[in-house]
Amino acid sequence: MGGLDQLMGGFAQALTLANIGWCFVGTVLGTAVGILPGIGPALTIALLLPVTAYLDATGAFIMFAGLYYGAMYGSSTTSILLNTPGESGSIVTAVEGHKMAKAGRGAAALATAAIGSFVAGTMGTVLLTFLAPVIANMAIAFGPSEYFAIAIFAFAAVSSMLGTSPSRGLFSLFIGIAAGVVGIDSLTGQARFTMGFPTLLDGISIVVVAVGLFAVGEALWIASHPSLRVLEIEAVRGSLWMTRDEWRRSWKPWLRGTFIGFPFGALPAGGTEIPTFVSYTLEKKLSKRPEEFGQGAIEGVAGPEAANNAAVAGVLVPLLTLGLPTSATAAILLAAFQEYGLQPGPLLFLTSGDLVWGLIASLYVGNLALLILNLPLVGLWVRLLTIPQHLLYAGILVFSTLGVYSLNRSVTDLVLLLLFGLVGWVMRRIDIPVAPCIIGLILGPMAEQQLRRALSIAQGDLLAVLTRPLTLTILVMAALVVVIPAVLARRKSAA
Repeated sequence: MGGLDQLMGGFAQALTLANIGWCFVGTVLGTAVGILPGIGPALTIALLLPVTAYLDATGAFIMFAGLYYGAMYGSSTTSILLNTPGESGSIVTAVEGHKMAKAGRGAAALATAAIGSFVAGTMGTVLLTFLAPVIANMAIAFGPSEYFAIAIFAFAAVSSMLGTSPSRGLFSLFIGIAAGVVGIDSLTGQARFTMGFPTLLDGISIVVVAVGLFAVGEALWIASHPSLRVLEIEAVRGSLWMTRDEWRRSWKPWLRGTFIGFPFGALPAGGTEIPTFVSYTLEKKLSKRPEEFGQGAIEGVAGPEAANNAAVAGVLVPLLTLGLPTSATAAILLAAFQEYGLQPGPLLFLTSGDLVWGLIASLYVGNLALLILNLPLVGLWVRLLTIPQHLLYAGILVFSTLGVYSLNRSVTDLVLLLLFGLVGWVMRRIDIPVAPCIIGLILGPMAEQQLRRALSIAQGDLLAVLTRPLTLTILVMAALVVVIPAVLARRKSAA
């Protein structure tokens, strides 16, 4: 059966009444969390993990995908009307979009952001549809040593590129790996680092760590920084129908932003921030009116908004085909897969094809739903910004505690939740990125297991494991990911 036939099967899954409902819930939730500054998709998916444990996997992932896309849509609204990006990928949108809103062109800025997001999201999903099976087929040939090398590559990438320095990223990664090896060793059956607590024999739940670091840590951080300033929301003025000139100035940046954002999303730690800056710079250089940039140029909204939405589709390529998370949200999605007993990677297309193609098909549906929901309801979305932060984060704290307790009704889980919440707060306070910790927790045990399997096959010869051609190539790439940014930083400081 070809890829298109499988996609049609996916649409049959995605278009059931229940899954359309989950798609709708995800897109609405995603738009809301994108609008609320500080509450991103990673935090929200972490918060929903305990709740979705009772749902079927297809419905849960369709909701998560809608939420991820929706967050990018919603973030543009706060950037344009409030000059405060809900997500880091919308920082550039705030530069030009808010200027347009102040000049009475807020509606046009919102329209080009929403339509550009729809165009980029749809084109990104088309690329995902055709690229993912090809990469998955290639990855089927991978053995234990190649998977070990991929995990090392992910460790190197997220440690060196997320956060302000590689040492801080490595420290965060170490915390995650240390938490990941607690429990019974799967090969020897020996207890490791349980400190005599029988409740730790099953290991530390990824859900507990994710909710603690993202939700509780963020709530404690906000509580310790009560910067509850009065928000100045710019009114939506002008028509939501773009003029012919605005269409003419927007369509090329939408296309260019798509092809810039998608590959960046697929790269480890590529994220949504870098492609938006690249897109903005490119549009400024290509524009016939560069003097308008910084004063409210519509190209400066259209290109970056397309880039950040295309990057979201790109993130799903390595996640689904290799089990490689390239962002904090992807790491939480990987945790969600593991909670359902699924391991993303090439075999996922064979063992859970219905789920994967249902998920991909739901992205097309979710994109259309977001376009329909966003523009007519922009006034309603903006009212979310009037919710006091102390009420919002107190609710998050209560919801996360109840959610984690409902999983196993375990007091140990609650103690660990608070402990990792405090760790998350400290990490924010001393500027250590949280995402490498989650990636270490998820990929650390996998890397250990694959290395031990590879050593077993090679009869304990480590050199033979590491010098397999593909393994060595991936390890060299990992080394370059660490060395090149350090060399560039040294040259920059010396200049």
